Amino acid sequence: MKTRSAQFILNMAKNVKKLTLANKLAKRGDVIKPTEIISRQNRADNVRDIEDLVGVSPAEPGSSNSIFFSPIQTRKQRHLNGELLKKTNIKMEPLSPTRVPTKKTRKEDQLVTKIQVGSATVVKCKLVHDPVDSPIRIDKIKKELEPQIKQEPFIHESLAGLNNIKKELDQQVEASLYPEVESPHHLWYNHLENIRIMRNSKSAPVDTMGCHRCADSKADAKTQRFQNLVALMLSSQTKDQTTYEAMNRLKEQTLTPLKLKEMPITDLENLLHPVSFYKNKAKYLKQTVDILMEKYDSDIPDNPKELIALPGVGPKMAHICMAVAWNKVTGIGVDVHVHRLSNRLGWIPKPTKEPEQTRIALEKWLPYSLWSEVNHLFVGFGQTICTPVKPKCGECLNKDICPSAYAESKPKRKSDR
Repeated sequence: MKTRSAQFILNMAKNVKKLTLANKLAKRGDVIKPTEIISRQNRADNVRDIEDLVGVSPAEPGSSNSIFFSPIQTRKQRHLNGELLKKTNIKMEPLSPTRVPTKKTRKEDQLVTKIQVGSATVVKCKLVHDPVDSPIRIDKIKKELEPQIKQEPFIHESLAGLNNIKKELDQQVEASLYPEVESPHHLWYNHLENIRIMRNSKSAPVDTMGCHRCADSKADAKTQRFQNLVALMLSSQTKDQTTYEAMNRLKEQTLTPLKLKEMPITDLENLLHPVSFYKNKAKYLKQTVDILMEKYDSDIPDNPKELIALPGVGPKMAHICMAVAWNKVTGIGVDVHVHRLSNRLGWIPKPTKEPEQTRIALEKWLPYSLWSEVNHLFVGFGQTICTPVKPKCGECLNKDICPSAYAESKPKRKSDR
């Protein structure tokens, strides 16, 4: 049933005539019959379109206001075929903001334009040559790249020989700064520079707990000098941490020559413990206090000779005390760290066994301007990297130029034990 009904409806639809505009007009009255035919060539102004008939009542036959049909059925079709193109306003439409370049300095930059012709839209494009393909542009690029192309082999050659150039400059740097220095090792200044770099990047106990940090900053100058001397006497063969703690205990009891003189020897020994040889050092302090109060008005001597004459004071302590307490450089303070590093780096013509021998050998060739610096540098370096046992040669910047690199880390044979 559904199939037959659908077929019936289709047949009825085919038989129904489409209601055209002419049929609509015919139903409204008599059929319009033209009484006169005017050609388009003679009367172009009276040509009308079908659209003009909408809403207009039919004219009486024979009247002069009769409406005629145009051979071209619609105005739109006539415009598309080119007729009345001159009377049509051309509408220029620029590109949308999303497609227009942000910067336009010339009219030629408008590469695309939309032209509205009636209901049609014409897109006008401007053909522009790619500047990269332009011969002028190519020549310009070649001129710009020519210096870089010429320098490229030199750059690779420089990178390949950078290490050799650096070594040559390193060998000449000490000659320019200290031309008259005849050092045992020709790269001694490179050793020093590398140690400076390593010391700046890593702090050591001597930086915060060294003898120059033990004095009471609030005390008067005379008392501070005395405390500097006491700290140096306690530091012999003792770690900086232990010396610093002992000095804090003494300062709590008011560390002055008079206070130490009145303090019982047993109490002093208890305050110094666990400093190395604390009993001997307590005795030396008692004797030194008596000399200072008797000969120097509770102050310390201002020259290394008289400092060395004090009980328990050696050359190393005297020179360091002169630099710290009196701000005078009278010699190199050589302790176990400076003694060890000087021998490892080859700064000594012949290996030495005692720190005093090392001091004499260093002062013969090391520039005077470096005497006050070498002790602090070497002590901190010896505490952190170039340690007495198992030095960290892998972390050292001098590992490639140090004559003793990795020597301490090599296992000994049984016959050498």
